[in-house]
Amino acid sequence: MQWYVLQTKTGEEQKLVLLIRKIVPGHLYNECFVVYQEQLWRRQGQNFVHVRRAFPGYVFITSDEPELLFLCLKQVPAMAKMIADGNYFFLPLEPGEAEFLGQIMNDGHVISLSYLSTDGHGDICQVSGPLAFCVSQIVRIRFGKRHVLVRLKLLGEEKTILLGIVLNEDICQELRYGKVEAPIQVPEEYMLAASEKAAKAKVPMLFPGDSIVVSHGVFEGMSGRIYRVKNNRAKIGIHLFGQDMTIDMPLNILAKCK
Repeated sequence: MQWYVLQTKTGEEQKLVLLIRKIVPGHLYNECFVVYQEQLWRRQGQNFVHVRRAFPGYVFITSDEPELLFLCLKQVPAMAKMIADGNYFFLPLEPGEAEFLGQIMNDGHVISLSYLSTDGHGDICQVSGPLAFCVSQIVRIRFGKRHVLVRLKLLGEEKTILLGIVLNEDICQELRYGKVEAPIQVPEEYMLAASEKAAKAKVPMLFPGDSIVVSHGVFEGMSGRIYRVKNNRAKIGIHLFGQDMTIDMPLNILAKCK
């Protein structure tokens, strides 16, 4: 399946995706999507995961019928305007470029946060998540800003992208989804999970010793055991990134293992 890039105005990426899904026959393409990324923002001692476009102005589409797809795309108003403006909007990715993007993003086309630990002198000791596929391409690490600058190849040109990271001290704190910076609609699971009122209404009955699994959020799917429960929060013991540790989490994102 060949990957192609469609160029459009920054901020109108999701609008183009919806137009294509409405106008172009489904048998001419497999997926049409915007690539998002998670970044960690720290404010007033709290950590928030924001979701934003990874490649502003780019929409990705996969197809085995590029000629027929191209003809249909010309009927999409936004694409017709690109042609009228003298821009070539339908560009193929090299196989290696597509493979790399496929490795660093999840099934929802989101580049998740990566875990990174150092030896205390700035040298990387351990990496997991999307960043594990491109450690050799790191240009700069900004620990305070919780991101790394990575050099990658896209459309035959070298570009840089910020990848969000979490450090050891972040794992011991609650991570919540915050506001989405891009003025577009993103999949529901990447929005703030619930209001405080709704969260309190959905607190499950859990007790020390219970085996649990995290139902949503940054650590979705992670399992562990409850050590302590207090004020609608639980301290759980887990094995994460090759080491045993404890994390404090709200009860409303935990579910008892059956």
